[in-house]
Amino acid sequence: MKKSILTVFLALSILLSFAFTSASLCELDISLINQDPYPAIPGDYVKLVFQIKGVENPECGKIQFELLEQYPLVFDPNFQSKITIEAGTYSRDFSSFLIAPYKVRVDENALDGDNPIEIQYKTSSISTQLSKQFNLNIDDSRADFEIHIKDYDPVTKEITFEILNIAESDVEALTLEIPKQNNIIIKGAKTNIVGDLDSNDYTTATFEAIPQKGEITLQISYTDTINKRRFLEKTVTFEPEYFEDRVNGKQKTSIWLYLFWILLIFFVIRHFYARYKRKKKLKEKRK
Repeated sequence: MKKSILTVFLALSILLSFAFTSASLCELDISLINQDPYPAIPGDYVKLVFQIKGVENPECGKIQFELLEQYPLVFDPNFQSKITIEAGTYSRDFSSFLIAPYKVRVDENALDGDNPIEIQYKTSSISTQLSKQFNLNIDDSRADFEIHIKDYDPVTKEITFEILNIAESDVEALTLEIPKQNNIIIKGAKTNIVGDLDSNDYTTATFEAIPQKGEITLQISYTDTINKRRFLEKTVTFEPEYFEDRVNGKQKTSIWLYLFWILLIFFVIRHFYARYKRKKKLKEKRK
């Protein structure tokens, strides 16, 4: 009886020892080797590439790898986040690791800085689900602008837009374009290269145009802090009555200015003509 118990105990010890040895032989090393763009931008897509080392070991059996959908990651419908392979059979360019690429969207309300993302994995030799966290670096490099019509002169047909950078990031190569539309007719260039614009700073752009009352669509392009060219559209409302009193005042001032110069020229000419007449009379008397 004692021999039977001892035999069973030894058998169990061997099996457990074999199980632990097999499990220890299956060691996966998972790392996040690429993030594009870096930093990621809220509301945009980001490409994540994970490298899984140890898949060449057949002791691992079936390997399941999954990227979890949790803040700040958002998956598209029908997105496949799970990858399953048989260990020991995977080979790509004779490499002993698996590359797991993902293209996912970043939550539009994600905060700047390092945000934790999580993966889970499991093998046939390990009964429990294991997990690991990595950092996704996020920085909202997008800019936003407020645009207003600062001035319009119907005499020169010049309309001036004022542009304010209301974002926390600076921009480079800011360009303002007025596309073809019914409410404004452009005379000359439809694009104005403004240049660099710092955060909370403003600048102006002037076009020669004939605007009509109503909405005017403007297209803005700029280069952000990660050297990516971005585009957005803005709409401003042109209300000519806001400029009428100012324009009438300019016209009245111009009329009075013209009258002043005419009168001044008249008196100057009269003065020199009177002097000329006096000198002529003096010469005649001396004769």
